[in-house]
Amino acid sequence: MDTNLQKYMVFLKTAECGSFTRAAELLSYSQSAVSRMIGDLEKEWRVTLLVRGRAGVRLTSDGMKLLPYARRVCEEYQRLQAQVDELNGLQTGLLRIGTFSSVAAHWLPGVIKAFQRDYPNIEYELLLGDYTEIETWVIEGRVDCGFLRLPAHPDLETILLGRDRLLAVLPEGHPLARYERVPAARLCQESFLLLEKGGKADVSEIFEEHGLAPKVRFTTWDDYAIMSMVESGLGVSVLPELILRRVPYRIVVRELDVPAGRDIALALRGKKSASLAVRRFLEYLSYREP
Repeated sequence: MDTNLQKYMVFLKTAECGSFTRAAELLSYSQSAVSRMIGDLEKEWRVTLLVRGRAGVRLTSDGMKLLPYARRVCEEYQRLQAQVDELNGLQTGLLRIGTFSSVAAHWLPGVIKAFQRDYPNIEYELLLGDYTEIETWVIEGRVDCGFLRLPAHPDLETILLGRDRLLAVLPEGHPLARYERVPAARLCQESFLLLEKGGKADVSEIFEEHGLAPKVRFTTWDDYAIMSMVESGLGVSVLPELILRRVPYRIVVRELDVPAGRDIALALRGKKSASLAVRRFLEYLSYREP
């Protein structure tokens, strides 16, 4: 790869991560190499791209102006590489996938295992985020495709993968565990542990649709932290069925008495413009189920 192109990619990743250290980890460089390449760019362009601080780095105004151009150069290189792959067959390549934790834990291993069996030299970069972050990454080209909840942005092409039920999660011995279908209204009378980050999440929308308001005592985007706290008797929760597979905690899972679920899809900017690696990857999505 051309040295300048490497620098542009380092610039993009560092701006995205806000950290030399994190960018170095994702790109498999040393931190000093990342810092040096950013410094080389600043000398070549005679501008300051990033403000360095104890909390990390952030773009300067000049950096903000130049970032979109660097991104376009990198995207053109990826399109060029896709054409080369077409001519040579899928021997090497990089798949950048945006995903949330339950898909990463329970669907992706099966898909990647099957895909890797046929294309062993493909490399992977997984970015974990919430629905809004993943959608933005796909639109901006930071990832090639991303798992998210429908409905998605109208500019994206989506492939529906299935509906994931939302289920009540209770401590063992809890009075509500006697119900086969737990009344959502009764959950609102308990201390509630909410799975949510950033924008409104699946669980909040379910309660609002039915005019209910849970007594939220704790909010996090970590599914396993929620399960651990429920096990400890700190409250009740509602979690997606997908993350509740192979649960390592002593908790009770029940259906709700109201319809509750999310439609999970894979999103990309378009199949026609996708790289050969992405198009082949789509053929292996059926391996997500064990």
